[in-house]
Amino acid sequence: MKFPERFSNLPEYAFPRLRNLLDCHAPGGDVIAMTIGEPRHGLPDFVAPILADEIQGFTKYPNNNGSEALLSAISNWLKWRFDIRADADREIMALNGTREGLMNACMALCPEDKNGSKPYVLSPNPFYQVYAVAALAAGAEPLFVPALAENNFLPDYAGLPSDILDKTAIVYLCSPSNPQGAIAPEAYLKELIELAHKHDFKIFSDECYSEIYSNTAPPSSMEVAQKMGADPERVVIFHSLSKRSNMPGLRSGFVASGPENIERIRKLRAYSGAPVPNPIQAVSTKAWSDEEHVIHSRQLYVEKFKIADEIFANIDSISAPEAGFFLWLPVEDGEEASLKLWRETGVRTLPGAYLSRDADGKNPGKNYIRAALVAPKEETKRGLEIIRECLYK
Repeated sequence: MKFPERFSNLPEYAFPRLRNLLDCHAPGGDVIAMTIGEPRHGLPDFVAPILADEIQGFTKYPNNNGSEALLSAISNWLKWRFDIRADADREIMALNGTREGLMNACMALCPEDKNGSKPYVLSPNPFYQVYAVAALAAGAEPLFVPALAENNFLPDYAGLPSDILDKTAIVYLCSPSNPQGAIAPEAYLKELIELAHKHDFKIFSDECYSEIYSNTAPPSSMEVAQKMGADPERVVIFHSLSKRSNMPGLRSGFVASGPENIERIRKLRAYSGAPVPNPIQAVSTKAWSDEEHVIHSRQLYVEKFKIADEIFANIDSISAPEAGFFLWLPVEDGEEASLKLWRETGVRTLPGAYLSRDADGKNPGKNYIRAALVAPKEETKRGLEIIRECLYK
């Protein structure tokens, strides 16, 4: 029996790898889980009443593109938050979270060849693992571009050779970045959009952490593109309620772009996707229309960022991120550090190499661990203090 070879070189996914590393050892103390980016702040108060009122919606097939009310709420939010003009009927589609959108958009929009050869799909390294799988599923060649401390953890796409860029079909960007929490400033986004025009590729901008920040609200790639008067088909943005509204289990997000891109994504999804259930769309409509719960949650993260800065104040190489909710902590070896923490203290972190790939003989995540600041403040503080004493004493 034959199986496809295009996925044969995929490493095991990060969390099964982590279980294989840690779970054959007993924890050295009370378990504090800091691995998964799963927000643990409270649900917004409106969720349960809306679900109860809309429960009969589970008896009906939902609109594949999203209800009129939901698409209108998203369009209004984009205008309010970024001053983005996005037509609710033609330029937005509802998603079951961003992961399925990041995957399906690549399938729908990546050409079979670029300038006579297999196209490249560029990704930051470290990266959200779906970027690589999407490239392979679309028949493209994934190329991993290091996001290093010396360039503020943003991939230097402009520094790639022209022959690579000429064969590039799609570039993934995550801003604020996972795992480092770096914000791509407007100048970086402008340069990337100009590069996309010059070499004729699309930018897939994963912006699911955009509402978790300390000081300055991160810009959107689509916002910058509209200011520049760029081709609206050049940029595709993805947003989610998982991080913004503390509802990762809701599986609700959206994609926005030019009308031709959205038409192609909608057409493929009509065949292969699962529409967002009607009651979930009703909750999502309210969530995109309400900022109070977002502001409250963001303040809780800011307080945890301050705790992290206090705990690691005497360690020059560690500081709270600009945005997002992860600490990207430098260590000699990420696997050894995560295993040491687990066996000696019970704190559970993720080795950075599990989020990265070897490129030119180096893995940019090897000398890091990722710690998620998603738990309540006291638990987060205790976990960070243990990490400092165990790894940085």
